[in-house]
Amino acid sequence: MRACFRPRSDRYVHSSSDAGGRQDGLLWYKDTGQHFNGEFSMAVVQANYLLEDQSQLESGCLSSHECGPYGTFVGVYDGHGGPETSRYINDHLFQHLKRFTSEQQTMSVDVIRKAYQATEEGFLSLVTRQWPMNPQIASVGSCCLVGVICGGTLYVANLGDSRAVLGRAVKATGEVLAIQLSAEHNACIESVRQELQSLHPDDSQIVVLKHNVWRVKGLIQISKSIGDVYLKKAEFNREPLYPKFRLREPFKKPILSADPSITVHQLQPHDQFVIFASDGLWEHLSNQEAVDIVQNHSRSGIARRLVKTALQEAAKKREMRYSDLKKIDRGVRRHFHDDITVIVVFLNSNLVSKASSVKGPNLSVRGGGVTLPPRTLAPCAMPLPKAMQAFDSLMYTVTLDWKLILAFCICVGTPKKRTRKEYKVKVITSLHLVGVELVSEEQLHVSSQGS
Repeated sequence: MRACFRPRSDRYVHSSSDAGGRQDGLLWYKDTGQHFNGEFSMAVVQANYLLEDQSQLESGCLSSHECGPYGTFVGVYDGHGGPETSRYINDHLFQHLKRFTSEQQTMSVDVIRKAYQATEEGFLSLVTRQWPMNPQIASVGSCCLVGVICGGTLYVANLGDSRAVLGRAVKATGEVLAIQLSAEHNACIESVRQELQSLHPDDSQIVVLKHNVWRVKGLIQISKSIGDVYLKKAEFNREPLYPKFRLREPFKKPILSADPSITVHQLQPHDQFVIFASDGLWEHLSNQEAVDIVQNHSRSGIARRLVKTALQEAAKKREMRYSDLKKIDRGVRRHFHDDITVIVVFLNSNLVSKASSVKGPNLSVRGGGVTLPPRTLAPCAMPLPKAMQAFDSLMYTVTLDWKLILAFCICVGTPKKRTRKEYKVKVITSLHLVGVELVSEEQLHVSSQGS
């Protein structure tokens, strides 16, 4: 049990880059802060063994020179396959935006689009350099949600399925309505599937329903991202990339895109706040539910409250207590919920209406997570340990609930090496100990990769 249930928060190192944030076990949070246009609150909870979500809030000068314009930049980067792409975006996208803002001497849709393009090209160059030593980096990618508030205008750019939701007050009723500002690129959306089919009319397998989930080429849910080079450049879709990422037929044009959807919103006095969050939040809360929570509670700690509410919903869906969910460690926790990042940006109409040339103090905050010793940072997309491979296979044949997690913890609690057959028996025995019965051993499909 010790491998998975260690609720003490003192086992994690507090990151020095969180600009005043605090760490509580797998939860990082900054309850309140002041940005150029009002207040903000941030929170991140980790589920993956390595945190794949990255995030930042930058306030003050939005160009490489201190002559402005001034405003607020928000970024939420939901990685997949590993943390490399989201970390790269966190280190480079805002710097590219500042450079292009300086060149054009203003903030614009074109500036944001160029910043995305430069980030994508930079990561492609990184993949090209690392391919001979670390080919699996070609299979790592990230969603990329950005908000820029400058001169009374809110720009929202997005790749993937993170989401930005505006809370707008309605004077007549006193309600606050949820208005989604970001466009999403997930194959579960019919219009996204239709777009993919129109772009690839000769490919009947461009979207595939797999395990009741629509996936692009049967591999990935999103249609736009930074990274995922193996689905953009055919020369990286070959050995020694793992077979599960390699397509049977070569492709001539990119399957995924890095061209963001960008919306421009002129802020009004009745625009109260914007919630920027990775899809880990939106899996458990609707837009209006999230807006209602922000509206009906204190601003301080509101991002942490949204994360907690999502975790309570995740626990409820598994018919378990929230207190028990909190005891499950990173890695195994991913089978209950995703990494979740939330940034709530409140809009002070007096500050928002200021000219973008009015100077303000600079602030930089990075969303935190568990800091591990360097030797534990495995290369991206490493094969799962044998125990986790078996566990992932088991997910498709047995209803996953808290008892199954307990069985997994019992099974991997000792480091003894086992043959595939011995391991199979151990899994079944562990399931029996927590009251999960299999009709036959054939229900348990242990990955041959781990044998």
